[in-house]
Amino acid sequence: MFAYIVRRLVLMLLTLLGISIVIFVLLRIVPGNIVDILFDAAGMVDPADKADLQRQLGLDQPIVLQYLHWIGGLLHGDLGYSYVSEKPALQEILPRIPITARLAAFALLFSASFGIPLGVLSAVYQGSRLDYALRVVSLSGLSLPSFWLGLLILMASVAMFGSIPIFNPDPKTFGEMFSTYFLPSMAVGFRSSALTMRITRSSMLEVLRQDYIRTARAKGASNTSVNFHHALKNAILPVITVVGIEAAFLIGGLIVTETVFNIPGIARFLVEAIRWRDYPIVQNLVMLIALVVVSANFIVDMLYAVFDPRIRYS
Repeated sequence: MFAYIVRRLVLMLLTLLGISIVIFVLLRIVPGNIVDILFDAAGMVDPADKADLQRQLGLDQPIVLQYLHWIGGLLHGDLGYSYVSEKPALQEILPRIPITARLAAFALLFSASFGIPLGVLSAVYQGSRLDYALRVVSLSGLSLPSFWLGLLILMASVAMFGSIPIFNPDPKTFGEMFSTYFLPSMAVGFRSSALTMRITRSSMLEVLRQDYIRTARAKGASNTSVNFHHALKNAILPVITVVGIEAAFLIGGLIVTETVFNIPGIARFLVEAIRWRDYPIVQNLVMLIALVVVSANFIVDMLYAVFDPRIRYS
């Protein structure tokens, strides 16, 4: 087990290294840079001033030296300075991380709380009216874009209460936090819950046809014990995979939702940084998202061994 963990950690580091190279090179080959954007916006054409600004930002150096300088600073906790605000990148990014993390956590909680139980019910009552209704709901969740659902929620809020919900970036109590993040997390989590429901239903149907389930029923086990103790316990692995993938996706996939609800999170900030070619911000945010993705996959693999004792890593 220890050797497997070490190999996975090494693979994670190599993956992050490859991602850092790809994002760094792609940002440099995209037409236009921060210097061009600033000079075009200001109407300045003095080549000497432009060359001086490139030198100050280090953009006149070879791309290899720029990459080594960025990675060296990253390893020492120095994320550089934002080209737009001229503030430390860490100072710009840190306040936005809790906002996106809370939104993703609430959306994931909403997804699992509704998706797994409803998926179990849909499988247990296969072919019933409840099953058909839940399947329609799940297909609707997979079909509706989160931004469109968010707009519908805002329109419904205006129609019912006469105003749109105002986002509170610094809630003091859990009640304030819940009321702040409930609507946007529901808009995001509805699709995730639909996917979780479909996977849970499919996995449960496969397990419910196994011989040991019929044996448990023949021995007089209750439906609750059979469905949740025997069946769900053995059908949970595909669900864990989906939940882990969704958790990783939510961190970087909240761009539209944060824009619709005017949430100052890292996903929305990433889009703004890309538009301004703010290299330090974009590079560090992409690396943060990549770290979350590879960490989520690592945690999912570890949870396999927890939920299924038959799985042993070597």
